[in-house]
Amino acid sequence: MLSIVLLAPLARFAPLSSGARAIAWVLVVALGVFATGLPANAQDAAPQLDAGLVDQVRSLALGKAAESGPTPRVEVVVGQLDPRLRLAPCQRIEPYLPPNVRLWGRSRVGLRCTQGPTAWNVYLPVTVKVWARALVVPAGATAGSVLADADLEEADVDLAAEHTATVLDRKLLVGRTLAQSLKPGQAVRQGHIKLRQWFAAGDTVRLVVAGSGFALEAEGQALTHGMEGHPARVKTEGGRIVTGQPVGERRLEIQL
Repeated sequence: MLSIVLLAPLARFAPLSSGARAIAWVLVVALGVFATGLPANAQDAAPQLDAGLVDQVRSLALGKAAESGPTPRVEVVVGQLDPRLRLAPCQRIEPYLPPNVRLWGRSRVGLRCTQGPTAWNVYLPVTVKVWARALVVPAGATAGSVLADADLEEADVDLAAEHTATVLDRKLLVGRTLAQSLKPGQAVRQGHIKLRQWFAAGDTVRLVVAGSGFALEAEGQALTHGMEGHPARVKTEGGRIVTGQPVGERRLEIQL
C-alpha cells in the first residue's frame, strides 16, 4: 500500500529512471521497517481496562449518585472502549465525570491520560441502574387495554431503564387505558398511559384559584384542550386569559 502511495504520483508526471526507482524502493523499505519495527508495547493501541480502573469508574459513578441524597439500590455496569481506538501508551489513566452528564441509564465517564508520552481523552460507556419497587404488569397487556387492580403487582424494577417515571400509586392506574403494549413484568410508566382530556376548547370551565390559606372559584371559556399533565388556557368572564393545570372534568386549577 505504501509503495503505491509513493510511486503512483511520480508516474503521473514522468517515467522514473532506474536510479529514481531504486531510491523510491529504499524509501519504501525504510518506511515499512520503521512502521512495523516498533516494540509492541510502544505502538498505539486501545487501552485494556484493568480491574483497578474499572473499580475506580464504578466508585466514581456510585459516589455521584449518593450526592443527591438517599437513593434506592444503584448498580453501575462498566462498558468497553471502542475497539477501533488507537491510543498512546499511558502509565496513569484518570477517570472523571464530564460536565452536565447525568448518571442515569446509559451514560458515560471520561478517561484521560495524565502520565504518558501523549495526552489523550476518551469516553467510556456506563449503564447506571436504579432499582426500586414499582408497579408492573406480570402477564403483560396490549395497547388499548384498560388496567384493573388484578393486572398490577409490585416488583423490583430498574427506574433508569426508560426516561419517563414509573407510577407507584394503584389509584392512578386502575381504570386507565394503555397507550402501548407492555411486555410481561414491564413496569408501568407515565408515558404508557393515555392522557385524559378533561375538557375541549370552547367548553365552559370551572376555575379553581388556590393560594396560601384560600381558594376561589369562577367560570371561564377554554381556549385550548384540557389534556392531563399539560397546561391549558382559559378566558375568564372578565376577559383575562389565564393558564393552569386541568385537574378534573371541566376543571382548571391555578396555583398562586
